[in-house]
Amino acid sequence: MKKAKDYIIFALDVDSSDAAEKFVAMLSEDVGMFKVGLELFIRSGPDIIKIIQRAGAARVFLDLKLHDIPETVYRSMRIVAGLGVDFVTVHCGDSNEMISAAVEGSKGRVKVIGVSVLTHIQGKDTHAENATDKSGLDISALVLERTAMAKAAGSAGIVCSGREVKTIKSRFGKEFIVVTPGIRPDWGAVSKDDQRRVITPVQAVKNGSDYLVIGRPIRDAEDPRKAAIRIKDEIEAVL
Repeated sequence: MKKAKDYIIFALDVDSSDAAEKFVAMLSEDVGMFKVGLELFIRSGPDIIKIIQRAGAARVFLDLKLHDIPETVYRSMRIVAGLGVDFVTVHCGDSNEMISAAVEGSKGRVKVIGVSVLTHIQGKDTHAENATDKSGLDISALVLERTAMAKAAGSAGIVCSGREVKTIKSRFGKEFIVVTPGIRPDWGAVSKDDQRRVITPVQAVKNGSDYLVIGRPIRDAEDPRKAAIRIKDEIEAVL
């Protein structure tokens, strides 16, 4: 049975291996997964994945947001498949051919998760990003369009804000994984926040999110482990 901590993906958005290792040691018993993003992976490479794997049972969400020609994505995924990670992200911005290439390259050893629309983007931003798209300025319509493309291409799930989760689960099935970033507890103040389409952990779980990406509310807390435990307890209360 899925435990409350298994919903939590802690974002290792730090600028050094030492800082990442400190958080891994501190939180490995209280979160289900660690997110390794582009900045940390460029700095530390696959070594950071080994550090996480040695620390305990927490798994790895490799958030590289691959976006390139299909052959390059395919070849990259063949390498990723050997790293022992659980999820890897691929952008949904172009066509399903790129996502299909990622799925083929994964060889079933890692789940491919599509990135629909980044949670810092608002309706006014989508025209510049996707000027010819029929969805126009409707963020939710754009998310659903890209989700349909990702699922048709064989992805295991999608990254989207908590606002779209209910509709995605309704349209694409409960087994289709939804990963929700932009998580902000109502008790945790975050300075210089560039996330706009945010939601609380409890509301995200109630909406049907399978995993919650949480960074700053834990990382920047006075006591990060205490913050993680508080979020875990809140999730437990609604399961």
